[in-house]
Amino acid sequence: MKTRNTKLGVIAITLLSAAMPFTAKAQDKVKASVGADIVSGYIWRGQDLGGVSLQPNASIAYKGLSLEAWGSVGIEKTDADGYDAKEFDLTLGYSTSGFSVSITDYWYNTGAGYFHYGAHNTTHLYEAQVGYDFGPVAVNWYTNFAGDDGVKENGDRAYSSYISIAAPFKLGGLDWTAEVGATPWETDFYGASGFAVCDVSLGATKDIRITNSFSLPLFAKATWNPCSERAYFVVGLSF
Repeated sequence: MKTRNTKLGVIAITLLSAAMPFTAKAQDKVKASVGADIVSGYIWRGQDLGGVSLQPNASIAYKGLSLEAWGSVGIEKTDADGYDAKEFDLTLGYSTSGFSVSITDYWYNTGAGYFHYGAHNTTHLYEAQVGYDFGPVAVNWYTNFAGDDGVKENGDRAYSSYISIAAPFKLGGLDWTAEVGATPWETDFYGASGFAVCDVSLGATKDIRITNSFSLPLFAKATWNPCSERAYFVVGLSF
């Protein structure tokens, strides 16, 4: 679940006009990337999922179709047994002209092994996403449809869902993003008994120049969770 400071993004490849075949051919290529973030805390959708963490990522995309691998491993031991939880996510997505759709498989090493997919014996969680980036604001809807989902008070599967509205802007020479996220109905996955706002955040990024030709993006994000009455401030570097 991503930082999802970076958290759950889909890579798009835009093809140029068919009237320019020589240009289209140049753009009609597979794109790949690899990187990593180091963060002072793993905060995702208003939830505290860990302390200082290293979060690698790799992706490949072609004609709007993309496959991304993302992970997180805690650098500091946070529980009494010194256990260090790890996460490995795979996202298959498609994006075109602002519209995006994806399916993510989240997995954690805190229970059954990776190849356990049973309805009552798995730590995989499957989530569908659909969204549209209007430019000034981006809207995304996420729903857990299978795997280790949350439940309602009566024990029924919650089909835990989350909607986010994010608006990027520039101020004082920095790139900012303001975001509000909420769960629309009851689920213990987000600790909500009904509709609840669980993420109000404001983040900023800045490039730290190392040499004349190399810089590292520094980011900071403040998050408030009205549902759990918690607040967090995270800083990180992207490589």
